[in-house]
Amino acid sequence: MFSSDDILYEDNHLLVVNKRCGDLVQPDPSGQSALEDQIKAYIKRRDAKPGEVFLGVVHRIDRPVSGAVLFAKTSKALVRLNEMIRSGEIRKTYWAVTEQRPDPLEGELRHWVLRDGRTNRSRACDAPKPEAKEARLRYRTLGASTNYTLVEVELLTGRHHQIRAQLSKIGCPIKGDLKYGARRSNPDGGISLHSRAIEFTHPVRREPVRITAPVPAGDNLWAFFARNASEPCAC
Repeated sequence: MFSSDDILYEDNHLLVVNKRCGDLVQPDPSGQSALEDQIKAYIKRRDAKPGEVFLGVVHRIDRPVSGAVLFAKTSKALVRLNEMIRSGEIRKTYWAVTEQRPDPLEGELRHWVLRDGRTNRSRACDAPKPEAKEARLRYRTLGASTNYTLVEVELLTGRHHQIRAQLSKIGCPIKGDLKYGARRSNPDGGISLHSRAIEFTHPVRREPVRITAPVPAGDNLWAFFARNASEPCAC
């Protein structure tokens, strides 16, 4: 359940939270509790608001993914942030723990992603296909343990399961991501993909904002990479 400890940044217009693995960002047909509603209830209690709380979802991350998620607290901020998302003015950086080391260690990936709504899975293709959308990201290798590699990813487009599909396509499935070729699941049922940072110009004050989300607590591998990604570890 959402708490004040999950807030990474807040002002009159914006709220950035550190989503836990397994949390829904928005309600879905399952009817399970979602962050959007939990945050509204929290603000209503905390600020003793008599009416409805406004909260706009600026972007979403997959349920098994952790990390920074940006919300708008005013309609003016939401309109401007949505336009910034469309024009690529919001920079989103992810950390992924992969089962293999990318070759080369850094570069840019360009594929065409085809979504299968029946299986809720995306396939990265090397060439354009009907209904497929272009997907681009930049990546660089930050470090490695004995069995895993830490890869930093900057999203240049926002496609369904884009990072998961593109890294799998180059033979580097994300730890725990059975849907995209990982060998085994993670104990918590999530995947080792973390929305590490969000960077943008404040939609009202026009000041630069950069928010970094701490890695999931209680995970020794994440803690190792966050502490010192350049040292070997028998993980």
